[in-house]
Amino acid sequence: MGAVISLVLGAGLSLAAQNGGSQHQKLMFEGDTALWTMAIKPDKTADFERVMSKMREALLKSSDPVRKQQAAGWKVMRMTQPLSDGTIAYVHIVHPVVKDADYTIMQTLYEAFPDERQALYEMYRGAFAKNVSLATGTIAVDLSQAQ
Repeated sequence: MGAVISLVLGAGLSLAAQNGGSQHQKLMFEGDTALWTMAIKPDKTADFERVMSKMREALLKSSDPVRKQQAAGWKVMRMTQPLSDGTIAYVHIVHPVVKDADYTIMQTLYEAFPDERQALYEMYRGAFAKNVSLATGTIAVDLSQAQ
């Protein structure tokens, strides 16, 4: 299966084919911070949050130290107000971005839970409405740090 989500390619996002033509495409972020907002169907937020809990489990149980680094810097915030179309926005806050790491949600889940592949796909796809925005870059001023 290809990527479940499609993102508009722009500055700060690299969607590169893995292993020269393989179906899986990696989702990689440039800079040290990524804010990725997606809209979830309002009646499917519990499903989306279950999928993201499985994502946390997949990252933390992985023997790959890169996956553990990803987990340490990845949070998902649910916005308090629905979007104008009634969907619920979730913002993935990734800081620090792990350089050259694959942030593809479904691929990570497939690797960790091969026997649950179809169920996870259906739950995620059923909840997902659209990508709203992606902002990536480098922190210019960190107000928490003394100069």
